[in-house]
Amino acid sequence: MNYVRPLPSYLVSRFQGWRATTYQDNKAWYRRLAESGQHPRAMVISCCDSRVHVTSIFGADEGEFFIHRNIAGLVPPYNPDGERHGTSAAVEYAVTSLGVAHIVVLGHSNCGGVKGCHDMCTGHAPQLEEKTSFVGRWMDILRPGFERVSALPQTEILTALEKQAVLVSLENLATFPFVRSAVEDDRLTLHGLWTNTGEGELEQYDPARGGFLPV
Repeated sequence: MNYVRPLPSYLVSRFQGWRATTYQDNKAWYRRLAESGQHPRAMVISCCDSRVHVTSIFGADEGEFFIHRNIAGLVPPYNPDGERHGTSAAVEYAVTSLGVAHIVVLGHSNCGGVKGCHDMCTGHAPQLEEKTSFVGRWMDILRPGFERVSALPQTEILTALEKQAVLVSLENLATFPFVRSAVEDDRLTLHGLWTNTGEGELEQYDPARGGFLPV
């Protein structure tokens, strides 16, 4: 482990500043959170992209959201094969242990993972086709979404595919028996959102209208 190094000084300074201000001003609140455990009302599944700041978008405090992030914010289909499934484990824990009332799938503009899926599916990213590519095999989840929008003009396809990532994930969530059961019992609702990070816009999927509408 000789390749592990101390934190960069700018992160140390930021932590020390947070502890001296935000933490000190809210010490009782942080201690109560630590002692009482977490009771989030919602799970948010979003992209790893550093520009997607879930808690800022919704003005959330610590303890409000159970957040899971991965490449393109995708949810794979239910597949209990005994292998390691980080996203599926997070969904299981949120629904069966934490009892969240909402699962929000949040897509976003200019998503690099979605762009990679597009390039892979159009033959412009052979490196992602390799079996050894973790990103490529993860983005295989979105291939059904690509097929739905592949005939669109090039100026529209990437945004449409970003929204398909949300819809594919919602469809896959419904394949989890414990998710489906919670939804049918009115203990859980699913929500699909897409945010334009540059314009500060948020859209939500409306199944009645079959599309995304501004919030």
